[in-house]
Amino acid sequence: MSQPTYAVLVRLKSELDREDVIRIMRERAPEFRALEGLEQKYYLESLEPGEYGGFYLWRSLDDMVQYRESELAATIAAAYQGVGEPSVDVFKVAMPLRD
Repeated sequence: MSQPTYAVLVRLKSELDREDVIRIMRERAPEFRALEGLEQKYYLESLEPGEYGGFYLWRSLDDMVQYRESELAATIAAAYQGVGEPSVDVFKVAMPLRD
């Protein structure tokens, strides 16, 4: 993995049960694997029931913006039957702990 320059945390509440959320994560994973510039994505499950998220590590700002403007990004809430819109926090990677 090359050094990512941007990190994005997406969080949402879902009305689906855990098994359905995990199934949807698995079904959509190939689309994320194919994204240009996405170095890594971690699928997250909150300790609070019904809350899930994704932590993305992007190679560049352009790659991240291209994804954020895509149909794949626009369908996150609908795919997981989200309650409201997902929250999105964008960070610039200041430094890695490990090489």
